Amino acid sequence: MTVTAPNTGRWAAVRPWVGIAARLGLAAVWLVAGGSKVGDLAASGRAVNAYQIFPYDVATVIGAALPFVELALGVLLLLGLATRLAAGVSAALLVVFVAGIASAWSRGLAIDCGCFGSGGQLAEGQAPSYLPEILRDLGFLALAGFLLIWPRTPLSVDGWLTGEPAVEDEDE
Repeated sequence: MTVTAPNTGRWAAVRPWVGIAARLGLAAVWLVAGGSKVGDLAASGRAVNAYQIFPYDVATVIGAALPFVELALGVLLLLGLATRLAAGVSAALLVVFVAGIASAWSRGLAIDCGCFGSGGQLAEGQAPSYLPEILRDLGFLALAGFLLIWPRTPLSVDGWLTGEPAVEDEDE
């Protein structure tokens, strides 16, 4: 007699759809974040420089490259291509973002994270919103973590290339 966890069948049926929501949600985050910065790479560089972690020249290069990395992640996730890889890079990038925001907060910097726009120093008297930014990024990190564990989702190039169904066996 085999004993199974309760509702295992229900989770197996729902998991692919939760996965597609996580994949498309994270794709939207990266596309909006990258799209909001790609038009002004200098501002993106200034936002990275505001964290006062890297020398100015290094910060501007990171700031100029970041929107393209975000857009690439967004496109990969939107298509469902190399989903586990895109989720892993997303998770790593989000950990770096959380650490950067926490570092700015602990050092008393008053900056806008620049996550969805130009960022940089805040005006005098304007309060930073570090806790909501960290919590938001931790939520995005949870989406990436889900996709690291269960990367196969319906309507993905990954599934079409391998010919595998989106629903995985419980043994995986």
